[in-house]
Amino acid sequence: MMMMMTETMTPEMQTCMDVCMDCHKMCMETMTYCMSKSGKDMDKSMMSMMRDCSEMCMMCMNMMMSGSEFMERTCMLCAEMCDRTAMACEMMSDDAKMMECAAACRKCAESCRSMQMMPA
Repeated sequence: MMMMMTETMTPEMQTCMDVCMDCHKMCMETMTYCMSKSGKDMDKSMMSMMRDCSEMCMMCMNMMMSGSEFMERTCMLCAEMCDRTAMACEMMSDDAKMMECAAACRKCAESCRSMQMMPA
C-alpha cells in the first residue's frame, strides 16, 4: 500500500490503516458477491450500508495519513459504521462470505476504537 508517512505515524496507526483497507476491500467484494447473486441476499439499505462503510474506511485512512486533527472523531464514526455493518452481515449467518465481511468489519471497528487516544 502506498502511503505518506507523517512524523506522528505510529505502529498502531499503521495497523489501523491496514485493517481499514482490508475492511474497505471486503465490503466492496461482498457487495459484488451479493450483486452476482442477483441481489437476492441484499436489499438497497444493506447495499448502501456496505458502500458507506467502505467509503468511511477510506476516509479514516486518509485522515490518519494526513495527521488530521479530525482523525480521532473519524475513527470513532468508522468504528460505529463498521459495527452496524457487521451486525447486518451477521443476520445472514448461513452465508460464509457475509460472515467473512462481518469479521473484517468487527476487526476494523476494534482497531478504530483503539485510535481514540492517539495524538493527531
